[in-house]
Parts: sequence; structure tokens; C-alpha cells
Amino acid sequence: MAQFVKKDDDRDEEAEYSPFLGIEKGAVLQEARVFNDPQLDSRRCSQVITKLLYLLNQGETFTKVEATEVFFSVTKLFQAKDIGLRRMVYLIIKELSPSSDEVIIVTSSLMKDMNSKTDVYRANAIRVLCRITDGTLLTQIERYLKQAIVDKNPVVASAALVSGIHLLQTNPEIVKRWSNEVQEAVQSRAALVQFHALALLHQIRQNDRLAVSKLVTSLTRGTVRSPLAQCLLIRYTSQVIRESSMNNQGGERPFYDFLEGCLRHKAEMVIFEAARAITELNGVTSRELTPAITVLQLFLSSSKPVLRFAAVRTLNKVAMSHPMAVTNCNIDMESLISDQNRSIATLAITTLLKTGNESGVDRLMKQITNFMSDIADEFKIVVVDAIRSLCLKFPLKYRTLMNFLSNILREEGGFEYKKAIVDSIVILIRDIPDAKESGLLHLCEFIEDCEFTYLSTQILHFLGVEGPKTSDPSKYIRYIYNRVILENATVRASAVSTLAKFGAVVDSLKPRIFVLLRRCLYDNDDEVRDRATLYLNTLGGDGSVVETDKEVKEFLFGSLDIPLANLETSLKNYEPSEEPFDISSVPREVKSVPLAEKKSAGKKPTALGAPAATPISTVDTYEKLLSSIPEFSSFGQLFKSSAPVELTEAETEYAVNVVKHIFDKHVVFQYNCTNTIPEQLLENVAVVVDASEAEEFAEVATKPLKALPYDTPGQTFVAFEKPEGVPAVGRFSNVLKFFVKEVDPSTGEVEEDGVEDEYQLEDSEIVAADYMLKVGVSNFRNAWESLGPDFERVDEYGLGPRESLSDAVSAVITLLGMQPCEGTEVVAGNSRSHSCLLSGVYMGNVKVLVRLSFGVDSSKEVAMKLAVRSEDESVSDAIHDIVAN
Repeated sequence: MAQFVKKDDDRDEEAEYSPFLGIEKGAVLQEARVFNDPQLDSRRCSQVITKLLYLLNQGETFTKVEATEVFFSVTKLFQAKDIGLRRMVYLIIKELSPSSDEVIIVTSSLMKDMNSKTDVYRANAIRVLCRITDGTLLTQIERYLKQAIVDKNPVVASAALVSGIHLLQTNPEIVKRWSNEVQEAVQSRAALVQFHALALLHQIRQNDRLAVSKLVTSLTRGTVRSPLAQCLLIRYTSQVIRESSMNNQGGERPFYDFLEGCLRHKAEMVIFEAARAITELNGVTSRELTPAITVLQLFLSSSKPVLRFAAVRTLNKVAMSHPMAVTNCNIDMESLISDQNRSIATLAITTLLKTGNESGVDRLMKQITNFMSDIADEFKIVVVDAIRSLCLKFPLKYRTLMNFLSNILREEGGFEYKKAIVDSIVILIRDIPDAKESGLLHLCEFIEDCEFTYLSTQILHFLGVEGPKTSDPSKYIRYIYNRVILENATVRASAVSTLAKFGAVVDSLKPRIFVLLRRCLYDNDDEVRDRATLYLNTLGGDGSVVETDKEVKEFLFGSLDIPLANLETSLKNYEPSEEPFDISSVPREVKSVPLAEKKSAGKKPTALGAPAATPISTVDTYEKLLSSIPEFSSFGQLFKSSAPVELTEAETEYAVNVVKHIFDKHVVFQYNCTNTIPEQLLENVAVVVDASEAEEFAEVATKPLKALPYDTPGQTFVAFEKPEGVPAVGRFSNVLKFFVKEVDPSTGEVEEDGVEDEYQLEDSEIVAADYMLKVGVSNFRNAWESLGPDFERVDEYGLGPRESLSDAVSAVITLLGMQPCEGTEVVAGNSRSHSCLLSGVYMGNVKVLVRLSFGVDSSKEVAMKLAVRSEDESVSDAIHDIVAN
């Protein structure tokens, strides 16, 4: 029996209590023998079934023998007349899920119960029968189920309808025949019957868009009484509105009047569902939003926490896209800041921060200050993000908001929370020039007592970039050098780098910086000592007050435009010798695995002229391969190699892809071929290229493949000459030509006679993006400023109608072939504007940076502002030409 534990009066120290504590499967199976007693004890049997159900729901598994034994014992309980026990029998049969040969044992008993005069028996018997029977038995009882759907008793009708919803997954053709009965049940006066009937009817018709539209049209005329069914109908109506808006761009929105009418329903759940549906409509206008916002505002002052939470959460979402529409609710939301439910209070605060006006910022900050100590870190992060957005919206209020952020930065909190605050302060310093001095001091005070190494190094790096540009850089030196004395090795090394940056930019501070750097030469960590030695030599060992060389500043502040993965690979491959490591030899192209390679990984050899087991490294491997071919050795340095582009369908007899190698005056097409037919050997394999649609290209060399055995990759090459330094584009048609000989697969013998054959390949293209290397920058803002405005070109373009803003952003990134920076390629789902930062190296090793600003109007027309900076005026113009054309 269950072991009873005395409950403690103190709720906080109350032990977890369960009436099933300590029960074991073996003991319960022994107890189950009570089902076979001649004189059944209904209460005792019910207790044993309860224990069996508990074990099953806790994940306990019964062997086939155990389950069968329990099942046969339970079937004997049908002779008992106790209603409570019978309901337990139904439950255990459903859970045991007997096999098809065992089901027949209880089928007759269940069918008898299904036609019983006791409604509880009928409803439960229907549920169990539909759960355990297969399609053949279902056809036999289909007539009874149809009758049950229109039964006067709502419990029986609901049981049949819910069973239909489950059966639709396994036997849809049978359930679809019940449409007339289900349609009749939709008109039922019983709330649950109408709810279940509507759900089933919609599922039956869900793949027929016109049928769903007709269903919604007929029901929106006022025949639905059940609040639950009304909520379902609102959701189905929203779905129809969404689908119709895709086909019908203009005119009146269908069914909007129905949704607005539901806002006056007597049931709160229907009012809320309608209000939420209106707020989530695509392209909803302020006029359409107004009635929904009004009812949500009333819910904000409700005595029910669930209504307050639902309303404030919906308004929070609306505030992201229509902040002005929510401003009327601000007074009501301010009262929710002190709500006992912290989730409601957090949502109220973040909504107020999105919708508040400049005059109310100070009052709002006072209210939030008291609130912050009561909520968890994840809620605090949401509030911090909202405060950052508010500060960017009202830059004149930066003092109030910056002081608030610095105060909460000094309080207790986890890493993610502190990181969110530091990131916010950094963004505010960058975007609001007046906030720089106070913001940097707040960060300096924070690192005096910062427990997170990552944050300390992040702040020190930022200090090194922004600190020397302030009016009095010397006041930050004390905070930085304190880190050298008091912190761990990682932070000390970062502090040394920051000191060097101050010395490089502020010439008057250089002697003092040198004194501090020389002290660092005696540090017990080799990284700190090495950095101090490097910077002392780089800045000029005597520490005199002289201007620092431009190259040194570039070394200290310039972004590392070489991918770290490439640098690591090159360093590993470097063999120590008298010749020093040359960083310019490191390939700068960002390595990415092409989609075609991902799909074919593990299936076929890569056919790229390297061992199949290892992934292809881009430029370095290709450069070695091409320089070893006499026809191409005079082409000079390889600028870029593209990812492989498939020229054949998957699973065809010959697999061919092409890699485009870009040189200054030449383009080489490398065709990677694989023969997938065991009975054939291909000889003299070559690709004949027609360049009639690429007028600026002239074929200069071709290198055929002597033999292509089964499943052994090989390469054939075709080289074209183009105007020097010109980003010529064009389309090339390709035909694979070869001499085919039959092979005996069993012996491998090749027949002497063969025939000439050819195979049509897909066209290949040289596009503008082929002349651009994807090279990222670690700090886009610094890189942008270092290029300067001399060769900046700005213009605006219309991109026409697009499905979404995300599509437009992806299209431009693909067109230019540049590397997105700082995650700006990701567009928020409901965003109407977006900024994207791109970087790359253009043909001729010219650095290029691009700033894109997108906007979309209500008709989905996308406009774009394109700003380009580069080291060469002609390159900036070329980028604009690419977009314009």
C-alpha cells in the first residue's frame, strides 16, 4: 500500500507527497489477480487499475506476456455493474493497446456498451473502440458512429466527434464519409459538441481552400453559439484572410467586419481571440487596429491575471510594428508595473519603453528602478534591450538612461545580463557622440570590479579604440594599468594592447605609456611579456614624443582581413626555415562548403583534384593544381576560385561540375567529371565550350582528360582570355565529348573498338560576383572610417515588388558576392526597414565596404540606398554599375 507521509505545516519545507510512493510493478501485477475473484470487490479493483495506470504513465513497460495477462484479467470486469469501475476498465484497455488478435475479445462487450442505455457507457465505449480497432472493424461500426455524432446526449456526440478527429490520421477515407452528420452537429446547441464538430469539419476540408472559405462564409453569419467554437472560427477566418490577401492585393479586406463584430461578444475568450487576430493581420492599418486596441486596453484593468497578461503580451507585439497605436494604453500599463505577476510587469515595462514619449522617460525610469531587483535575469535582459532602443529613439535623454544602465551594471547579476548591459552602453557610445565620455567612465568603473574575463577584455578593447579620441585620454590610463596589476593573464594581455593603442594615437602620452609597458616586461605570463616587447619595438623603443607611423597605427587598429581558420591552416603548414612566415601568402577567401558538396558527401568522390577523404581547401590547393599545368602557368596569381557548380542532374550517367578560376587577364573553367557507369571507359574526354553569348572572352587553351574509368574523378580544363582588369560577364554553353569503350565488369577487360559520343551539360555563367572575394572585417565601423569618404559613392535604387524584405536583402548579397558583417544579413520577420553591412576584396586586391539601407512600402515595393567605399574610385563606380544593370 502507499506509504503516507505527514505533511509539514510550513509550505516552504513541505516534502513532495505522492500516494503511489514506493509501488513496484511486480507487486501490482500480483495484486491484479483480484480481477479473477468470483466475488469482485469493485473498489479494490479500481485501486489496482489506478496503480497500473500510474506505472504505465510513468514510463514503466510491460512485457508482451504481462500485458496480455492483465488485459485478459481486465476483460472479466465487464460483468461488474459498478459505473466507476467500468470507466477504469475503459481507461486501462486504451492504455494497454491490445493487439489485433486480442481486440476481438472485448469488441462484443464494447459494442454492447456502445448501444447501452447508460450514456456514460456509450461515450466511453466509442472512445475505446475507435482507439483500439483497425479499418476493417471500423467499417462494421461506422453506422453506430454516425448515429452517435447526431445523438441528443452531448457527451456521446462529443465522444464520437473527438474519435473522428483521431481516426482522421489513420482512416481518413472513412471519416470523410461522415461530412453530413458532422455538418449537422455544427448546428448543435451544446457548446462542446459544436466546438468538436467545427474542428473535425475543418480538418476534413483543410486541403480544399475553396471548401474552407465556404465553411467560414456560412458560419460567420451568426450560427455559432459556443465560445470555444467561435474562437476556432476566428482562427479559420484569419487563415482565409491571409490566403486571400496573397491573391488580392487591393480593395476591402474580407471578413474584417466579422472579426470586429466578435469584439462585442459576451465571452472574454472570443473578444481576446478576435483582438489578437486583428493585430496579426498582414499590413493592418491604424484604423483597423483601433477597435482591437480599445478592448485590449479594457483587459489591462481586469481583475483576472490571465486577461491582463494576454492583453499586455498582445500589445507588446503590436508596439514593435505600430508603436503609436498603443500609446493610448500607456497610463493603464504604467499601473501594471507594480503588478504582483512579474511576467505582466515586465511586458508592461518593455511595451512602455517602446511606446513612451520623451517627456515621460524620467518618470518611467524611476518606476523601473524599484522593479528591477524583483525579477529574474532573463526578464532584466528584455528590459535592458528595450532601454537601449528607447535611448537611440530619444538621444537627448542619454544621461538618464546611461545612469540607469551604469547603476544596474554595479548590481548583482549573471554573465548574460551583464553582457547585455555592456553591449547596450557600447552601442549608445558609438551612436550618440555626446554619451561617449560618461559611457567610457561607467565602463572603466565596472572593470574595476568585474568578475567576467570576457567582459573585461571586451571593454578594454573598446577603450583602446574610443579612449584616445576623447578630450582627455590620460584619465583612462589609471583604470587600464590597474588591470595589469590586479587581473588574470588574459585581462593583463588585453590591457597591454590597450595601453599600446593609447601610446600610438596620443603622442604626448607616449613616454608615460613606455614606462608602464617596460614594467610589463617582468610579468610572469609569456603572452603579456611578448605583447609588451612587441609594442615597445613597434612604437619606437626610446619613447620620445614623436608621431607614430601610419603603418603602426594600421597594425594596431586595422582589422585583420584574413579569416582566422585560413591563418591557422597556413601556420600549421609553415615549415620553420630561414625564410620568415609571409602573412600575405594566407588565402583571404572565406571558406564555405557548397550545397552540392554537402549533399554528395560520403556518396561519391569529390572530383576536385584532391583526396576524396579530405575537404578541399580553396585557393591554395587550386593554385598548386593550375600552376602544375604548363598551359596555365603563365597566367599569374590566382585571384579567386568559385564553389563547384553542378552541370548535371543527380543520379545521371555522368556527373560533372565546374569550378571557375579567376585571373587578372584569364578565366579557367575546371570541369570535374565522374563516370558512374561500370561497363564503360571514357577516353579523350573534353568539354566543348560555346562562348557566343560571352563576347569579351576568347578561348586560348584546352586540356582534355586522357581516360575516365568508372567512379574515378578526373578533370578537364578550358581557358579563356579577357580584357585585363575588366569584370567581363557572359554565358557559356557546354557539351561533354568523349570516346566510349565497353568494359567487362567481371574481368575489367576493355574492348579495343569504341564510338565517339557527346553529352549535353547545363550552361555556366561568369557573373559580377565572381570578381569579388568574401573577406570579413572584425570591426566594420573602424574599417569604414579608415577607408574615408574620398572614394565614397551613394545612390538609391528601386528593387521592385518582393515577397519579403529578406528576399531583397539575400538577392543583393548574392548579386554582389560580398561577405555580410556583424550578422546584418538576418532580417526580422515583421521589419519594414533594414540595414546590411558587406565587405570584400575586388579584383586587383582592392578593399570594398558596402552599406545597404532597405525599406518596403505597403505594396511590397522595395527601395534601397547603396553606399560604397573602396580604395579605388573606379571600383566604387563598378559596384554601383553592377546593381544598376
